[in-house]
Amino acid sequence: MHHADFVHLHLHTEYSLLDGANSLDALIKKAVELKMPAIAVTDHGNLFGALDFYLKATKAGIKPIIGCEMYVAPGSRFEKTGAGSQHDESFYHLILLSRDRQGYKNLVKLVTAGYLEGFYYKPRIDKELLRQHHQGLIGMSACLSGEVPRLLLQGRYEDARKSALEYRDILGADNFYFELQDNGIPEQEQANRELIRLSKETGIPLVATNDCHYLNMEDHKSHDALLCIQTGKTVKDTNRMRFSSETFYVKTPEEMKKSFVHVPEAISNTIAIAQRCNLELELGKYHLPHFPVPDGYTREAYMAELARKGLEERFGEVEAVRGKGSFDPETYRARLESEIKMLEKMGFAGYFLIVWDFIRYAKEHGVPVGPGRGSAAGSLVAYSLRITDLDPLPYNLLFERFLNPERVSMPDIDVDFCMDRRDEVLKYVTEKYGQDHVTQIITYGTMLAKGVIRDVGRVLDIPYSEVDKVAKLVPNTLNITLEEAIKQEPKFKEVMKDARMAELIEIARNLEGQVRHASKHAAGVVISEQPLTEYVPLFKTPKDEITTQFDMKGVEKIGLVKFDFLGLRTLTVIDKAVKHINNRLARAPLAAEEQFSISRIPMDDQKTFDLLSRGETAGIFQLESSGMREIVIKMKPQCFEDLIALVALYRPGPLQSGMVDDFIKRKKGSTKISYELPALEPILKDTYGVIVYQEQVMQISRTLAGYSLGGADLLRRAMGKKDPEVMAKEKVPFLKGAEKQGVDPKKAEKIFDLMAKFAEYGFNKSHSAAYALISYQTAFLKAHYPVEYMAALLTSEVQDTDKVVKYIHEARQMGIDILPPDANSSMWDFTVVEAHDRDTVEPGSTIGSIRFGLAAVKNVGISAIEAIIEARGSKGAFTSIMDFCKKVDQRRVNRRVIEALIKCGGFDFSGSRRAQMLEGLDMIMDQGSKQQEQEAIGQFSIFDSLDSHKEPALPAVPEWKESQLLAYEKESVGFYLSGHPLAAFQSDIARYASVTTETLDGVQDGKEVTICGIIAGMKIKVTKKSQEKMAILNLEDLSGTVEVVVFPDLYKTSQHLLLTDTPLIVAGQLDKSEQGSKIKALRLHLLTEVKKRGTTRMDIRFNATGLTQEDLIKVKEILLRYQGTIPVYLRLQNPTRPDSLISVGREIRVNPSEQLITEIESVLGSGVVSLA
Repeated sequence: MHHADFVHLHLHTEYSLLDGANSLDALIKKAVELKMPAIAVTDHGNLFGALDFYLKATKAGIKPIIGCEMYVAPGSRFEKTGAGSQHDESFYHLILLSRDRQGYKNLVKLVTAGYLEGFYYKPRIDKELLRQHHQGLIGMSACLSGEVPRLLLQGRYEDARKSALEYRDILGADNFYFELQDNGIPEQEQANRELIRLSKETGIPLVATNDCHYLNMEDHKSHDALLCIQTGKTVKDTNRMRFSSETFYVKTPEEMKKSFVHVPEAISNTIAIAQRCNLELELGKYHLPHFPVPDGYTREAYMAELARKGLEERFGEVEAVRGKGSFDPETYRARLESEIKMLEKMGFAGYFLIVWDFIRYAKEHGVPVGPGRGSAAGSLVAYSLRITDLDPLPYNLLFERFLNPERVSMPDIDVDFCMDRRDEVLKYVTEKYGQDHVTQIITYGTMLAKGVIRDVGRVLDIPYSEVDKVAKLVPNTLNITLEEAIKQEPKFKEVMKDARMAELIEIARNLEGQVRHASKHAAGVVISEQPLTEYVPLFKTPKDEITTQFDMKGVEKIGLVKFDFLGLRTLTVIDKAVKHINNRLARAPLAAEEQFSISRIPMDDQKTFDLLSRGETAGIFQLESSGMREIVIKMKPQCFEDLIALVALYRPGPLQSGMVDDFIKRKKGSTKISYELPALEPILKDTYGVIVYQEQVMQISRTLAGYSLGGADLLRRAMGKKDPEVMAKEKVPFLKGAEKQGVDPKKAEKIFDLMAKFAEYGFNKSHSAAYALISYQTAFLKAHYPVEYMAALLTSEVQDTDKVVKYIHEARQMGIDILPPDANSSMWDFTVVEAHDRDTVEPGSTIGSIRFGLAAVKNVGISAIEAIIEARGSKGAFTSIMDFCKKVDQRRVNRRVIEALIKCGGFDFSGSRRAQMLEGLDMIMDQGSKQQEQEAIGQFSIFDSLDSHKEPALPAVPEWKESQLLAYEKESVGFYLSGHPLAAFQSDIARYASVTTETLDGVQDGKEVTICGIIAGMKIKVTKKSQEKMAILNLEDLSGTVEVVVFPDLYKTSQHLLLTDTPLIVAGQLDKSEQGSKIKALRLHLLTEVKKRGTTRMDIRFNATGLTQEDLIKVKEILLRYQGTIPVYLRLQNPTRPDSLISVGREIRVNPSEQLITEIESVLGSGVVSLA
């Protein structure tokens, strides 16, 4: 093939964040079209895209040249002074290209040092560092920001000459070039003339480049928009960063030769440089860190011994939960030996030991660890080593789904740790393997369809409301592209008739998918054999977190081992709840000999399943969203297997495909369960004949077609890819295998097609089972130890006011008293004051109390809390606010702290009125301070001991009105404590509101909703165009708050309603965006007015998912028992279609009593009935 005689050596991709606009795929395609033998990528200061570029270019038959446009400090990289703008003297640009592996390794070290040592506005190196790591590199003088061109433009020819010779001296005689560019900028033409002159004098060769930032000339508008996204400007702004011409694109070789016809060697040198650059990266080799084992052991022998011992210990635990004789130890031992043999063969014993070690450390130091995550829960070795805590055998979890001996790839064990203490484990690993061997992994945020529309709309200065409407036309499908969205949504054609919107969509399509920012991955950690910079460049985030420059996939491709250290708040909640329970058991009159352990709870507890079946899922892991709650109520889980299925099924694919419907109907008996072959029953029995899990696809392949589990896993992967050619190819061996097993060919083909259909939605059962275990544990705690569990839950969410409000409401619904903060008894966290067994308490009475923690009170900081706890510990309980002020250190407990405690009821134990205490606070603090001073210097009057019990009288002021009392509570803790203005209206709100702030998440964007609340805040605004008044309300109900927008027309007619503090009913359109949910009000009414007017209709909300004929018949029977005059409407909700509102007809009209509503909600779930 004839190659072009020019190569681009100075080029920026999307990894020059929000500056380069070349996507790698489009760039490689263009290079192929231009017949370029090679191409270089030189992103600004980083190697983010280097590996991806290397792999894609190599695959396309183009030689990849990995380079970087470095920032060079004028002096030492450690000197960090100056304004740091792009045009000052704090850095110069320099292009470096790696010739070979040595050059690449040096480039990795330089780029890393730029971030870790020299960062000052940009990641900078200096000449000293370049001298240390120059081998294998070629340098070029860069753009007008390069040191040599900049000095030439300043008229400092001799300095430029000195600088050029210095670079040549550092890099080596043949390794430094002067860059010439033709971009239409007058300064560039001047620099070119001077560089040619300097080249003749010094012998430093010339090279032609184009500093390519985008692909084609017509892309300059999209690139300009990208620069505006980076700088937060609009394209109309005159004072902003912009490129001086429209020529920074990937020019053809012909265009480049035409530009440099007067210096042909500048073109031929591009080929000469490309021929000298021959980098081959070492891929496919693992660099496992060294794990030290005791003398006399290999890693394999040590892992095997630990696993065997661990399994024998596990037998005792399994017996304690499931009973003696409930399992066959030999089956377990045989499975363990099989797994050990496979791990030894694959060479992964060291990996398992590393994970075993840091999990052992966490558990020994009291850091809560999750029971498992992902496919690792299918390994018995992992269970025996206590890496996981879910026995894989009873649930048919497969090792081969985790590690396939027929397709060897690095294991991937993800571990959940307590959110608060995850960093302790990370610190341990860093200290064990060395700081230069352990780091976290980078992740890249890209511009997705909705986000890029909003970004581009902002820089084009189109009003947000108009842009938001366009963004919302993009369907809520994961990773949908604009191309797909435009095909699916016909309204885009209408929108694009507007020239502004057509331009927006065009630019958005060009920028879609590009990298927008880099940050630390939430969980990924890498541990290496040699220091990390031997393999991968490092990056420092704006928060000073050090990460790799390659993402998760890149790190794996270069053979580094990655681990996911995830923080899971629920583990913290379980841990705190267990501690509360054991504290209570230790204090009980008949203290339990054995402590409560979450790992020993029975897995068939009826009380737990009853709680779930009633839909009491608030605070239950994975099950508390409104959509999940409805499915839980319909499914009514009665065993742990049902919970595993729930976790697997609650995803968009199964919900939209009708799988969930089918599953629930089969479970309820509405649809008959049948199996194509009897051999399928043992595999599909637990899921009522539906293929829910990937493991079931593997088991069917083994049972019906004789596959090994490794081969079955390969088939599962192929099915998941939905490639028709691959499927046709895979079908042949499956049918042959089935024929050998004596399966009817037609039935075998039907089963294969069924497997292929479900493989699209099939979920990893190991992951579902591990997460279902956490769901079950939280439900068990809520069912049996509600007070302890809710106290732990509230503590975990203390920083999230909306969630605390929600869980306080839930706790009160459960019959738990929430006690206000108390200076005498509150600790940091929410604490259990008393707790009773639910079953021993009269219905309707309290089952215990939770005391507010001091950390939840605003303006009460760590130092103040410590001072309060110390004072009452050393000097005894406080008897009054005066006593408090005498005992605490007022340097740490200031006026703001005491005021906040008064307002939230922290001194109510004293019997004094809150108003009195606040009125006399200055006097009280002054008296307390004086006494402390006298004690400090030992001055006491003879009468002090006689008068010490006397305290000055507090001001005789009346207590605040209830509204003021509640307002102060809200001010000090963020919500109401001793009551709620809406508490008296709770039953009315349930009847007249279709949603609460808690259930809004489950409602589709654009739907009309009715909500009831009080106005917690209001801003009056004036519209720009018509200068009319409108209002933004902060509406609060019993569960939280939501923003309500009242536009001018409605404001004019309803503004008098906004001045009231009584409950307001808002009917409006739900508007969901990335900023959250708000309601655009259509109608406003006072709740009292609606009640006076009387009920005019009753709506019953049905969720189509899992709805059965039986449910409809039951509801109809109930309606017929309560006949009256009010019409009934059924609102049918479907996740894939708009709601349908159906009148049940004139023959069924009702008298909507409380009893009627209760009976309907017992069938369909609470909150489904609303009145209007």
